[in-house]
Amino acid sequence: MATCLNILVVEDNHELRDAMVQVLRDEGHQVNGVVCAEDVAEHQGQVDLMLIDLNLPGQDGLSLARQVRQVQPEIGMIMVTARSLPEDKKRGYDNGADIYLAKPVGLQELCAAVGALARRIRPATPAAPQIQLHAQRLLLQGGLGGSITVSTHEVALLTALVRTPEHRMESWQLIELLHKDELHDPKAALELQIVRLRKKLGQVGAPSPSIQNIRGWGYQLCIPILLV
Repeated sequence: MATCLNILVVEDNHELRDAMVQVLRDEGHQVNGVVCAEDVAEHQGQVDLMLIDLNLPGQDGLSLARQVRQVQPEIGMIMVTARSLPEDKKRGYDNGADIYLAKPVGLQELCAAVGALARRIRPATPAAPQIQLHAQRLLLQGGLGGSITVSTHEVALLTALVRTPEHRMESWQLIELLHKDELHDPKAALELQIVRLRKKLGQVGAPSPSIQNIRGWGYQLCIPILLV
């Protein structure tokens, strides 16, 4: 297997949890299992991907997912639950799920979902040379020498993300920074700005995703950029 992840299974059904843990270990992952949301804290910060049942004793799975997503916006999250109605799935995705699987789910399907998500979390590509942002020259330069011009708004956006702790900002902060708050649909305008900037970053060699959307919150810069 190309990618090994640290996985936490949150499932109160002992037999199902043990089966999921074992099959994922057989796939080459590092896997632990816990019974409830309250046991997650001791593993937080060490986990690349979580499998969460929604019907948990104590704190429910949706609440846990929201909490984890706020602390670790980049974490992979698969919900595995008996709640299979369309509105249940929508709530799952709204609360942070990357993949929503309805029980009963086959272990082969589960492994396939984990494998698909693993390629996003830890893509098997070499690290790209560092990209440089020349603010005064309005120039974005790749580590291999390619360059592309950028706008003053793009310079402001990248500079803010580079300098902000954890390289992430809420949407409203970026909207104010770029003076888009008086537009008819400022969030759509911001999204378009991000799309264009991602394209330019890709043209100078940045891996994808260079700027990641944090669902319902904002955006995070996922690559190193040197301000020159």
